Amino acid sequence: MKFSQRQRILPVEKAIQRESIDDELKNSLWSLLQLFYWDIYNGSRYVPTGRGDFIKGCNMEPLITSLWLHYYKMPIDTVPKYFNECLDGLRKYFFSAEWYEIYDFVEFVAIKGLGERQDNFIKACNKYLERENSAYRFVNKQLTEITSAEEIQSIEEAIANASPFPGVREHLEVALGLMSDRENPDYRNSIKESISAVESLSKHLVGDENATLGAALKRLEIEKDLHPALKASFSSLYGYTSDADGIRHALMGQNSLKKRDARFMLVSCTAFINYAIDLVSD
Repeated sequence: MKFSQRQRILPVEKAIQRESIDDELKNSLWSLLQLFYWDIYNGSRYVPTGRGDFIKGCNMEPLITSLWLHYYKMPIDTVPKYFNECLDGLRKYFFSAEWYEIYDFVEFVAIKGLGERQDNFIKACNKYLERENSAYRFVNKQLTEITSAEEIQSIEEAIANASPFPGVREHLEVALGLMSDRENPDYRNSIKESISAVESLSKHLVGDENATLGAALKRLEIEKDLHPALKASFSSLYGYTSDADGIRHALMGQNSLKKRDARFMLVSCTAFINYAIDLVSD
């Protein structure tokens, strides 16, 4: 987590970009279009008018023609004569488009673009979509939602609901920040902070700061009718954090944790926190 976020000068990054695209993600996707397609323009060496960036006969002609016919659905005679003019129009459209139109455009280029570059373009897009915490990835050459609105809502509600409980909100914010850090994500410690949030809340709810998570869950089961299956599931998750890649103990061996592991733990823990707070409020 960045200094500015730890000091709460700037907000912690949102868990997932769903139904939105921020400037950093938009810039990244355009840069990939530039690197994989626009920069490899190869026009005719014959320059009768003093410029050689003709679209007709160039390697980009099939893609641009497809864009006009099938994406924009514009008359083909409105295609600009010169590639640089066409590129200016594509750029203007891209940076003024709605979030879903940007994804439509990127997906269209991924499918209709030059075959030999297609796979690497899709791989690069997925890398940047993950880095910028997008809720979408290319799956079988189609952009697909991989994180539900319910999961995102669970995280945001838990952070808001935990405000009355000292330490719980901080654990969640740190977990989110460590998972979402674009430059240096720390999934191991994100998982640790997520389960620590549950542990801290459980201690608050039973009024015993010295209670272990297992003991606190047992008391919630007896005193607040916490379902035994829920108690067992979170006891198991606590055990996982004690064993998997040395999350709560000394790191042993190579760290194989992925973003999906940290996201699963954060979503699971926030769902429990929301449930537990509602449980004791009844």
